[in-house]
Amino acid sequence: MYSDPKPSFSFLILLFLCLQPLIFSLSTDALPPPTVCIIGSGIGGSSVAHFLRHYFHPSPSQPRPPNIKIFERSYVVGGRMATVSIGGETFEAGASILHPKNYHALNYSNLLGLKVKPPPASEDDDSMSLGIWDGKKFVFKTLQVDSKFPLVQKIVSYVNSFRIFFRYGFSLVKMGSFVESTVDSFLKYYESPEKRPIFETVDEMLKWAGLYNLTTQTLQDELIGIKLSPLLIEELVTVSITSYLCLYCFKLNGSTCSGVANKPSLCCIVKVITRINYGQSVYISGLAGAVSLAGSGGGLWAVDGGNWQMASGLINSSDVSLHLNEEIESISYLGEYYELNSTKGNSYSCEVAVVATPLDEVNIQFSPAVSIPERKLQHTHATFVRGLLNPAYFGLRTVAEIPELVGTLEDPDLPFTCISVLKQHDENDITYKIFSREPMSDALLDSIFSARLQTNRINWGAYPHYKAPELFAPFILDGQHLYYVNAFENAASTMETSAVAAENVARLILSRYLSEASLQSSNLQSFSPDADVSHFDL
Repeated sequence: MYSDPKPSFSFLILLFLCLQPLIFSLSTDALPPPTVCIIGSGIGGSSVAHFLRHYFHPSPSQPRPPNIKIFERSYVVGGRMATVSIGGETFEAGASILHPKNYHALNYSNLLGLKVKPPPASEDDDSMSLGIWDGKKFVFKTLQVDSKFPLVQKIVSYVNSFRIFFRYGFSLVKMGSFVESTVDSFLKYYESPEKRPIFETVDEMLKWAGLYNLTTQTLQDELIGIKLSPLLIEELVTVSITSYLCLYCFKLNGSTCSGVANKPSLCCIVKVITRINYGQSVYISGLAGAVSLAGSGGGLWAVDGGNWQMASGLINSSDVSLHLNEEIESISYLGEYYELNSTKGNSYSCEVAVVATPLDEVNIQFSPAVSIPERKLQHTHATFVRGLLNPAYFGLRTVAEIPELVGTLEDPDLPFTCISVLKQHDENDITYKIFSREPMSDALLDSIFSARLQTNRINWGAYPHYKAPELFAPFILDGQHLYYVNAFENAASTMETSAVAAENVARLILSRYLSEASLQSSNLQSFSPDADVSHFDL
């Protein structure tokens, strides 16, 4: 009689016992995904999260991607990218400008479907006026014309361009070459990951791109070395210090920078000479100065609605657990993991911890202590005023005589570094943006303005106080898995440089903790400073 052969119960038990060691081995080989805790939700922290997701590849030992937590002490993401509302309109209040070769930012915008701020209606509007103020008078002022005829505007543009060239000569061309050379070196950071090492120190990273020497001497020394005229350095490289930001805000809200008949327009020349955006003088390090000059090629842009949307979009697309209004007050290494404690009384365990905010003005206690070079943040006070400037303050008779962009010479007694027009609503109602190194009191503003309808003040701990030669904190703070994205800020501080540093840190985490790639920087010499006197313990 035929019977359907079925495995007996005892046979199944025997089979299970035989396979149990193999099953146990497979289950233990697959490690649980690590938790990565990131402190800071600006462009640095959000970029680390993005690149951790982008570069992670499952492996038999680590089939699942890391869990990512981001902690932000504010109630909104974005860090030093923020906007301000004046009269129902939105303007950039923090990090404002992006260069056409900021490829990470461009990729973010495309990936997230963000809209680039549209260009002005007329690409040939070269009528923007510039004045250089020394506290008593305008030492230089471009011609102004109140004409809507394009031919008249072009003639005035040619005249102004000739006046600027006559005053500063071929030094403008030399400065452009200096900037272009620096940008070309920086572009090495966009080469494919297979061609780029993973760097444990900022020194290694800069030396590989040929940028390190620029951090060892001042911008002034660099410009003197390429034989720029002293007049150009004194008047236009140092002019307004932050005029670049002022110019850019004006440009996005009503003017443009274009060439006329293949000759540099006034605006394009101004873009070469009003570049320094670090609130400091030409005594900053050469690389920081070169980066601040790097908008001379035109095509500057921003994200419509605010650059902070890049950070927000990256966080939303990276499967992140976001903790807003939660400040981390201590990070302790407990052998196999880090314990993070917040001001809310919560504790979090993380195998990897990433600091993506400047340590200069936060009170994070580290155990054991970590040592980094001492530095100070340069504060920039942004004051937004809707009202009308007082022409008498500038020794003029009418508001129309005041240039749309007022830059200042390097003088600590001057109360502001630049004033620019953001938007003109009508003849007696204009929104302005003012940068200063100190807060502007109501009494001071009342002397500069004849009328003020609305005033907003923001104090930014914007960037390091640069001083050549620069010393750099390491990307790895403790030799384990505590990382510091903002170590790169001592080289230069922009949205894009933060993204470049974050990409390197993400690759460093994956190569060291998850063994996703070999550490390619092992054949490079480490140039970490040895002198303890230049460091302080946190």
